[in-house]
Amino acid sequence: MSYQITSSILGLLLAGIILWLIRRDHLHSHHALWWLLVALIVMVLGIFPRLIDFLAYQLGVNYPPTLLFILGMGMILIKVISIDLHQSDLERKIRRLAQKLAILANERDPDNNPDD
Repeated sequence: MSYQITSSILGLLLAGIILWLIRRDHLHSHHALWWLLVALIVMVLGIFPRLIDFLAYQLGVNYPPTLLFILGMGMILIKVISIDLHQSDLERKIRRLAQKLAILANERDPDNNPDD
């Protein structure tokens, strides 16, 4: 089996798994868009392998597979930054929620102060 068919099947399989995870409510659609984009890129590069050669030539990269690694690492870096931003947002929301809960608990029963 040629690498073109293998890459195409891998992209389709990845897209199928992503859609299954969305349907089972294991993956939020916001995150799924990223992974569906990755699956699409894998399929396109599998079907049109000369595309990476063309892009490498246009960008002045002498060895086209190097461009794949650079693009892959760049995508991973973007995903990690995205995860960190999301994590920071969640931590901030949890902290504010805990503070509001403490205020409400104190308003409800001001005599029951845990610091005493």
